Amino acid sequence: MEAKYASLVEGMDKSLGDIMDFLKKKGVEKNTVIIFMSDNGGLSLTKPGERGGHQTNIQNLPLKAGRGSVYEGGIREPMIVKYPAMIKPATVTSQYVIIEDFFPTILTFAGVKNYKTVQQVDGKSFVPILKNPGLINADRILIWHYPNKWGNIEEIGMNYFSAIRKGDWKLVYSLRNGKRELYNLKDDIGETKDLASENLQKVKELTNALGTQLKHWKAPMPVNRINNQLVAWPKAN
Repeated sequence: MEAKYASLVEGMDKSLGDIMDFLKKKGVEKNTVIIFMSDNGGLSLTKPGERGGHQTNIQNLPLKAGRGSVYEGGIREPMIVKYPAMIKPATVTSQYVIIEDFFPTILTFAGVKNYKTVQQVDGKSFVPILKNPGLINADRILIWHYPNKWGNIEEIGMNYFSAIRKGDWKLVYSLRNGKRELYNLKDDIGETKDLASENLQKVKELTNALGTQLKHWKAPMPVNRINNQLVAWPKAN
């Protein structure tokens, strides 16, 4: 790790420590909820000087690719929740959540009910998971949608990609050409083996689910420069 990155980490550690010391000093550390989440990791660039001028290749191994990618190296992030009044130390859960879940979770902690919002709340409170870390919902769908271009970067999973996860299965979808890749994250967290050709029904299921949800959200789509039309919603053939 370069010195500049080490100093950032040290500064973050000190800031968090200062907060913890303050809460303890005030006698409220046992009844205060702390949610600590990382950003989405290193750039994992293979060519020096790309995007930001970084000269080193910062890896997120064993995860594939890095920041800006729909592969796990660009979207999987560590998270810790500390709340002694509810959570036992060293508790671990295998249920996946997403940052959209923070809003309803914080409202649940605050006891806010029957609230109204201008926009639809897509997230779900993960308080039930904190109370019972053994809860697993393998039917929940998570979607990542990047209809934009980062720049002239050749890194995998960047520039016009979407991805959908349901249970252990994850589909990576290219908005450029409709190519689909399928991975089982339980067996292959590094996304090294594309199982699409062996699981056509699962590919069809996830492709249709991705397209249906993006259409429901009226998600922005890239424009095909050849015909000047919006790229079609993902749909299984």
